[in-house]
Amino acid sequence: MTRDEGAGSAGVDPQQLWLSPRRSPGRGRKPAFSREAITAAAVALADAEGLEAVTMRRVASAVGAGVMSLYSYAPDKETLLELMVDHVSGELPTTDPLTGDWRTDLKAIGHLQRALMLRHPWLPAALSARRTLGPNTLAFLERALAALRPTRLDGATKLEVFAQLTGFVAAHVAHEIAQAAVARSPEKAEAEARYLAAVAADGQHPELAEALAAPVRPLTPDATFTRFLGRLVDGLDTD
Repeated sequence: MTRDEGAGSAGVDPQQLWLSPRRSPGRGRKPAFSREAITAAAVALADAEGLEAVTMRRVASAVGAGVMSLYSYAPDKETLLELMVDHVSGELPTTDPLTGDWRTDLKAIGHLQRALMLRHPWLPAALSARRTLGPNTLAFLERALAALRPTRLDGATKLEVFAQLTGFVAAHVAHEIAQAAVARSPEKAEAEARYLAAVAADGQHPELAEALAAPVRPLTPDATFTRFLGRLVDGLDTD
């Protein structure tokens, strides 16, 4: 078993990962790579080929390092994944002024999360395995909590709302990416449409038949996400 294959058994110590001083090059020649370079290389691999392509060997090759030398920066793939998630989270804006309308601000946060996940399609899956909150992630969480300040929610509930929002966006984007793949195959899309039409006409699914006969709403990805996000946020109980 390689160290990549065994990753995740011991877990990541967040204090050691985020608060301990980073590896110093010490005396002598300056290293040709850094933790930031290693993380950026891993992100580029995942963006291009998917999360499965990210191995310590591939990342080492990308930065021109030996595999063993990477382990002092990221001892296993689980740690590397934590670094990757926080790295891309740095793309999220955290200083733009909030409107003061928490629903408007929370919806804006949802749209920012979706855009980030569409740029990095591996991110929804990575979030389900993440165990720590790095500095960039914490900065965006701080913004979300500030957006919820006008509500009557207590601190624990605010954290739950942010987790609920993030989980919704991740699930929606994963579905959105899968549907886009189906749309690129007209045969599959047409077969699915024929199947639903046959089911609706069999007399055994009257509720589905009525739903399918209703006027079609805009089905663009942006419009669909905005509609779903609105239902989620507008339905939150803050009393």
